[in-house]
Amino acid sequence: MASSTFYRSEEISMVQFYFPVEVAKLTVSALGDLGIVQFCDLNENINIFQRAFVKEIRRLDEVERQLQFLYEEIKKTDIKIITADNNDNMTRTSNCHEIDEIFEKASFFESRICSLNESYRTLEKQYLELLELRYVLEETEQFFNKNYSIQESSISINDMDTAPLLENDAEQNTTNIQGLMGMSIGFTTGVIPRIHMATFERILWRMLRGNLYMNQTEIANPINDPITNELIDKNVFIVFSHGKEINNKIRKISESLGATLYNIDERYSRRCTHIQETNLAIDDLMSILKNTKQTVYAELRIIAENIVNWITIVRRERAIYQIMNLFIYDQNHKCLISEGWCPTNSLYLVRNTLRDVTEQACIQMPSILNEIKTSKTPPTFHSTNKFTKAFQTIIDAYGVASYREANPGLIAIVTFPFLFAVMFGDLGHGFLIFIAALYLCLNEKKLEKKKYGEIFDMAFQGRYMILLMSIFSMYTGLIYNDIFSKPMSLFKSGWEWSESSGNSTVILAKKVGVYPFGIDSAWHESENALIFLNSYKMKMSVILGVIHMTFSLMLSLTNHIFFKSPLDIWTQFLPSFLFLQCIFGYMVFTIIYKWSVDWSKSQTTPPGILNMLIFMFLSPGKIQEPLYRGQKYVQVFLLFISLICIPWLLLAKPFVLRYEHRRAILQGYQGVSNRCSSTLDDSDTDRTPLSSEVHEHFDFVEILIHQIIHTIEFCLGCLSHCASYLRLWALSLAHNQLSAVLWSMTLKIAFRKTGITGAILLVFVFAFWFISTIVILCLMEGTSAMLHSLRLHWVEAMSKFYQGEGYPFEPFHLTNKFYDM
Repeated sequence: MASSTFYRSEEISMVQFYFPVEVAKLTVSALGDLGIVQFCDLNENINIFQRAFVKEIRRLDEVERQLQFLYEEIKKTDIKIITADNNDNMTRTSNCHEIDEIFEKASFFESRICSLNESYRTLEKQYLELLELRYVLEETEQFFNKNYSIQESSISINDMDTAPLLENDAEQNTTNIQGLMGMSIGFTTGVIPRIHMATFERILWRMLRGNLYMNQTEIANPINDPITNELIDKNVFIVFSHGKEINNKIRKISESLGATLYNIDERYSRRCTHIQETNLAIDDLMSILKNTKQTVYAELRIIAENIVNWITIVRRERAIYQIMNLFIYDQNHKCLISEGWCPTNSLYLVRNTLRDVTEQACIQMPSILNEIKTSKTPPTFHSTNKFTKAFQTIIDAYGVASYREANPGLIAIVTFPFLFAVMFGDLGHGFLIFIAALYLCLNEKKLEKKKYGEIFDMAFQGRYMILLMSIFSMYTGLIYNDIFSKPMSLFKSGWEWSESSGNSTVILAKKVGVYPFGIDSAWHESENALIFLNSYKMKMSVILGVIHMTFSLMLSLTNHIFFKSPLDIWTQFLPSFLFLQCIFGYMVFTIIYKWSVDWSKSQTTPPGILNMLIFMFLSPGKIQEPLYRGQKYVQVFLLFISLICIPWLLLAKPFVLRYEHRRAILQGYQGVSNRCSSTLDDSDTDRTPLSSEVHEHFDFVEILIHQIIHTIEFCLGCLSHCASYLRLWALSLAHNQLSAVLWSMTLKIAFRKTGITGAILLVFVFAFWFISTIVILCLMEGTSAMLHSLRLHWVEAMSKFYQGEGYPFEPFHLTNKFYDM
C-alpha cells in the first residue's frame, strides 16, 4: 500500500472496469457513494446527443423540471418541507419501479397543481371583475338617484396645462334623467386606474370639444391586479355624450388607457336586480376560491412530505446515467467498459465494493477491476481536512500542483501566517482577530448549517488560517513590543537614563543589559526610534526573503531527488543555488556580521551594505570601507562563481539532453526485438488503456528557448524578488504609523480631559477609536497584508520550485451532493 502524505499528492493509478450490464447501474451508484474514482470519457469522438443513455437523461431532466416546479409552489406557502438529512434511503439506488412511480407522481401532481392554479386565476379574475362591477353599479346608482337628475359638469379650460380640465359647476343643473334619455344621450361607465384619470379627462375634453358630461368617484380600497399581483388604485367614471360615434370614441379612448368598461342598464329595476345578482355571484366566487385554495394547500402538503427525496433520487439517477455515458458497450461480452483514476491506497475499497455489489445482485459474472499502465499524467489529489483545506485552496488558486510534486500547501501552513504577521505585527490587533477566529472555530458546527452571505462564508472557510494569522501577529507584536501603537514594559529596560544637569537639553542613556525578548521599550520613546525600527525591519525583511527563497529552492532539490532526475540537480538546482547564495546569501551574511560587531569600540565606521554590494559588481577587488579581513578576495571569488553559474544554467541542460537524445536514437534499434518479445511475455499483466495516449517529441530549439527564458527569469527574478520582500518592512511601518495616528487623534486627546466632561468624551471617542480600529486596521490593513503575503508565496517563493501544471482529482461522488435545493 502506498504511503499518503500531505507533502506530496497521493499516488494515483489508472484502472479499467468491466461491468456486466445487469449490475452496471448498481455498481456505478455504489462507486459514486464511495467517491474515490474519477471516470474518464471513452466516447470523446461521439456527440453527446448520440450516446447510449441520452433518452434516460432527457426523461430525468423533464421530471426534475416538474419536481422543481412543485418545490417552488410549496415555497410560496407556509408549508414546512421535510428535508433529506440523515436519510439512509438517499444513499441507495432506486429500482425501476420506484423511478417510474416518481415519474407518474410528478406528472400527476404537476398537472393537478397547474389545473388548480389555472382555475384559481380564472376565478380570481372573475371575482375582481365582479368587484369592479359592483363598485360601478353602486356609484352609478348613487349618481342616478341623486335628486333623479344629473348635475352638469361645466368644464372651464385654461391654456395652462396645470389647470383642471373638468370642474363641476354646482349652480348649473340640467333636466332630469328622463329628459336626457329623450334627447338620445348615451353614457359610458367603467373603472380606470387613478394615475390615468387626469389624462383621460384631458383627452376627452380636447377630442370632443367639451360636448360631454362626466362624473368620477374614487374607489376606497385598492384592487388587486390578477396578472401582476399588485394593488392598484382605481376610479369609477360615467360619461354622458350624444351620438353613437362619440360613444365609440369614448370607449376606445378608455380601453387604450387601461379602463374596464361595463354595460349598465338605464332602468332602475334592472339596475337593482343587477346589483343583487352581482352580490350573489361574488359570494359564490368567494366560497369557490376558498375551497380551491384549500385544495391546492392540501395537495402541496402531500407533496412536501417527499419532494426533497424525489428530487434527490432523480438527480442521483441522472448523475449515474451521465457517468455511464462515458463508458463503451461491448456487445459480445454484454458488458460496459470504463477507465478511470483511483488512489492506489484505496484500490482495495473499490475491489470490496465490486464484490459486495456482485454478491448482492446474485449474478455469476462479477465486475472486473484491472490496474493498467499508462503514459498519461494522473490527476493531483491532496487529502485535506478542515484545517488544511484553506491553505490548499489558496495554493490551488495559483495552479494545481503537478503529479507528485512537492506541495506548497504544507509549507504555507507556517510561512503564510508568519509573513502576514511580519507586516501586521501588533499584539492588540492580533488579539482582536484571534477572538473573532476563535469564535468561528468553537461554533463551527452551528455556523456551518447556516448561510450568512458570501463574505462571511469565505471567512468561515478560512477560520483556522485566520486563527494562525492572529497568533503569529501577537507573536510578532511581542517582538516589536507594540500593542495598539504603544510599547509595553514587560521586562526591565536594558537602558538607564542619567539625570540631567544644568541647562542640557540632551539626556544620554547608558546601556546596562540586554532586553530579554523583543525590542526594548526604551527605543519607542527615543528620538531616533523611527530610524532604528526602519533599519531593523528593512534588514529583517531582506533576511527573511532570502531565507524564504533559499528554502523554496531547496524544495526543488527534493523534487529532483524524488523524480530521480540527477540532470536537473546538476544543471538547474546547483547553479541556481550558487548564484542565489553568492550574491544574496552573502548580503545576509554581511548584515548579520555587521550586527554582531560593536562598532562603538572599533576604530572604523560601519560600512554601508548597499554601496558595498554595488561596488562589488562595479569595482571588483576594491573595498572603500572594509567590513572584515580578506573581504576583497571573498567578493571576487563569489562574483566569479555567480558569473559562471549563468552560462552553466543556460547551456548545460539543453546540450546534455541533445546528447542523450542522439545516443538514444543510435542505440534505439538494437533493442527493438528484445522489447517486442518482452511486451508479448508481459501482455497478461501490462494492460494498455483504451483511451488515446499522447507522446512527446524532442525539439532542441524549443528546449533551448525555454532554458533561455528560465535563466533570464531566475537571474533577474532573484534581484526583483529580493526587493519585493521589502514590502514586509513597508507594510509593517505603514500599519504602525496608521495605528499611532489613530491613537493620537482619538484616545490621546480624550485622556487629556478630566472630570465628567472627560469621562463622557472618552466614551464616545473610545467607540469611534474601536470601530475605526476594527474597520481600518483589522479589516482593511489585514486584507492588504494577507494579499501581500499571498503574492510573496505565489511569485517570489513558488517560482523557485513549483510547476503547477497538474489538474485536480475530481472523483464521481454522490453522497451529500444533491441535497441542497
